[in-house]
Amino acid sequence: MHIKAVLPSSLIEYPGHIADVVYVGTCNFRCPYCHNVELVVCPERLPDLDEAQVLRGLASRAGFVDGLVVTGGEPTLQADVVDFMRKAKRLGVAVKLDTNGYRPDVLERCLAEGAVDYVAMDVKSSLAKYAKACGVPADPERLLASIHLILSAPIEHEFRTTVVPTLVELEDVEAIVQLIAGARRYFLQCFRPGKTVSWTDADAMPPPSTELLRGMANLAALHIPEVGIRNLPQGG
Repeated sequence: MHIKAVLPSSLIEYPGHIADVVYVGTCNFRCPYCHNVELVVCPERLPDLDEAQVLRGLASRAGFVDGLVVTGGEPTLQADVVDFMRKAKRLGVAVKLDTNGYRPDVLERCLAEGAVDYVAMDVKSSLAKYAKACGVPADPERLLASIHLILSAPIEHEFRTTVVPTLVELEDVEAIVQLIAGARRYFLQCFRPGKTVSWTDADAMPPPSTELLRGMANLAALHIPEVGIRNLPQGG
């Protein structure tokens, strides 16, 4: 596992859990709005943390920390991600996987081997805009396969979309909701300007309006039981 950073004892990354968050390097997407520039573009510049030490740190706080989030980058690109998550589960913690859904073969193994308790999949935009939103050509069949696996699995899950002007509009959310029909949870994440994979501070897109986000949430709530907005500016 190419673990590049650990955030200890997060209260927000895993619903209902106090969780350590493990960040891995490399990604197969190049979403222009992604803020994890070093993890995605040049992970080799960041030293690897020792896997055994990370797990020992998790074990040492058992009883306080009860969860682990594996995120990135894209975790399913790590050759030993399933084994790592199984080791974490043997410590008695629940494991959440964040993924872009482009490796359904790895996701299927994670589910079949009981390595995860919660999967959060990013759905970048409607299929018509997917390549633009993820920055590379995208095979929709891979994405649909992962969505089906998640919806069919007897575990907790969520789907989420970062709302970036021009990349995700109201009609795109309407299309996404149809793709994930049957989902339990869907979250809209408010894009925040700043340096990203493709944009500098100066040329980044502005954030979406609160009115647009609420309209998207209301639309999604017609079809999905639990819908929320994350990163909404204070007072929004």
